[in-house]
Amino acid sequence: MIVPMKKICLVLQDFYRDEALKKLRDVGVIHLERRTMPVDNTSNAQIRKTKVEEAIGLLSDFKQPKKKKKTPEEDRNGRERRQKPIGLHRGRRATDIFGTEEEAPYSLDAVRAKARPYLPDVMLDIGKERKSLQERNISLNLEISRITPWGNFNPEDIKSFALSGLPVFLYEITPEIFHALPEDACYIKVKSDKTSIRLVVFYREIPGVTPFLLPEKSMSGLLEEAKNNKVELDNLTTRLRNFVDRRTALDKEMKIVEQDLDFEAAVASLEKMEDVPCELNPAHRSLSWVTGYVPLSDLDSVKKYAGENNWALSIKDPDETDELVPTQLKNNKFVSLLNPVTEFLGLLPGYHEVDISPFFLVFFSIFFGMIFGDAAYGTVLFLIAVAFIIKTKVEKKAVPQAFFLLLLLGLSNTAWGALTCTWFGLDVEYVPVFLKNISLAAISEAKTDPVIVTQNLQIFCFSLGLLHLSVAHISNFFRRIKSPRCLGDLGLIAMLAGMYNVVLLLIVSSETRPIPLLPVSLYLLAGGFTLNFLFGHYRTSLKQSILASCQNIITVVLGIINVFSDIMSYIRLWAVGLAGAAIAGTANGLAGPMLGSFLVFAGIILFVFGHGMNMVLNVLSVLIHGVRLNTLEFSGHVGLNWSGRAYKPFAKREIN
Repeated sequence: MIVPMKKICLVLQDFYRDEALKKLRDVGVIHLERRTMPVDNTSNAQIRKTKVEEAIGLLSDFKQPKKKKKTPEEDRNGRERRQKPIGLHRGRRATDIFGTEEEAPYSLDAVRAKARPYLPDVMLDIGKERKSLQERNISLNLEISRITPWGNFNPEDIKSFALSGLPVFLYEITPEIFHALPEDACYIKVKSDKTSIRLVVFYREIPGVTPFLLPEKSMSGLLEEAKNNKVELDNLTTRLRNFVDRRTALDKEMKIVEQDLDFEAAVASLEKMEDVPCELNPAHRSLSWVTGYVPLSDLDSVKKYAGENNWALSIKDPDETDELVPTQLKNNKFVSLLNPVTEFLGLLPGYHEVDISPFFLVFFSIFFGMIFGDAAYGTVLFLIAVAFIIKTKVEKKAVPQAFFLLLLLGLSNTAWGALTCTWFGLDVEYVPVFLKNISLAAISEAKTDPVIVTQNLQIFCFSLGLLHLSVAHISNFFRRIKSPRCLGDLGLIAMLAGMYNVVLLLIVSSETRPIPLLPVSLYLLAGGFTLNFLFGHYRTSLKQSILASCQNIITVVLGIINVFSDIMSYIRLWAVGLAGAAIAGTANGLAGPMLGSFLVFAGIILFVFGHGMNMVLNVLSVLIHGVRLNTLEFSGHVGLNWSGRAYKPFAKREIN
């Protein structure tokens, strides 16, 4: 259910702007209507954010230390320390956070007390020095590689020869250039190979050839510097690695910085009214106002704060055209099981749209069971969910909704697999008799001919599609019951029913399909199209609706084709389930012969790997196909675009 919102406007004195915003943040229920502002890279919070991000980036090359499991006594002592109020004042010791005197200078809390260096600054200084040494090391290695063929010599000696009247030049030339040297050239051949010849030339340069660039140091000097640099680089790397266990402090600082940035954004969202004519002190005449959205249930607390702080407050319902209204969903515990899926995929209905969460959850559970299609897989998922729930309960923590959702999906999968007699993709002849007995004859190959089972499954998929899409229009019908437009939804339901019979006529063989009444199908399509044409665009009058349908005649006509393709889309449930069964059968075929031989362990590994891979592929199939049928086909018929903006109140969040 979408929580009703009210749009409010608060007017306050600009002189007390920051204090007022802090109080608004304490209220913690107002979703501010923010202006789009360019990022101010010079603000204090933005500078700190950049520093913290860079500091965290420096730690990305190092593994995080494993958390040691605390003894009951340590855990109790830790809880007692956390219960004590901790303030950011000069009297607090840095060792309360960092544990040792060596690490104490880097306390973030002490920084805010203006007593210690800022942790990211210290890390970035080390990182900058480390990067400089890394770059120098690269250049040293390149230089050493360049002069290695010449051996160890001191470039100062060569320079001194030139000062004493004996110019000396080093050359690295090709054999062709060497053979073309003048006869009077004075040189010493140092070393040669197939591609190059190294010469020490006296008195004159070789015309047209650039001499070898002398290094700044001798080979031994460069090697010594590279060695010293490596030692210093290792020391700096070790110092950075020692900050790995400070990652928690950096994450905490990032949360504080983000909260400060949120406050700066709130300040930037204020609109100003200058020089309001009144008898107030000139410094107090300037007013600021801010707009936002508040859940109807929290409106009284806003009124109370506005009265206590003398803020002018206006309240109204959001306009139908207002696209900035945030969406807050409030559902019961069962429907809320869908939250992990919608949050992961970023799905949220718009404020003026409809919440389909109950239908989404029910049909998604059915689709999940059909796509996985194996009772053994469902049992595995169910047991995993139970294990995690028990473990979380034992640790006295709140159980995440994802575990309960996994429990529900595992049950759905197990139920469908049991009805179709599918257990690890085994042939029905190897399935125990009691498992065959609990299967449903119409869709179980253990009791019915496989051809007939296939036809029945196809019919079930199309029937499920008809039901799913009809629910969308039934929902629309009751939402529009006070308007003639609801007749347009009745027309679409009739079109769905007529096209359903057409699909059965085309796809399902006559021996196994229900007897389609072709004339009735045509009547349903014609009648449904007429109703949709007359009332599908109804707003103010029948004339206006017919005119709108005529203007969109191509879309209206194509709607018939869309109905056909939407019902056909549900065949994917059978096809994807069939593909998963084929993969499971392949895994069994490869591993089966090994289980009865000395390769039994290899067979077990292959069996587990094959079915594990199949389960992973099934998860992807659910995300692609199971979610699609809800977010595209069903949502298209219910008129849902998933254009919602999440409700994010301006609030001070707890930083642990």
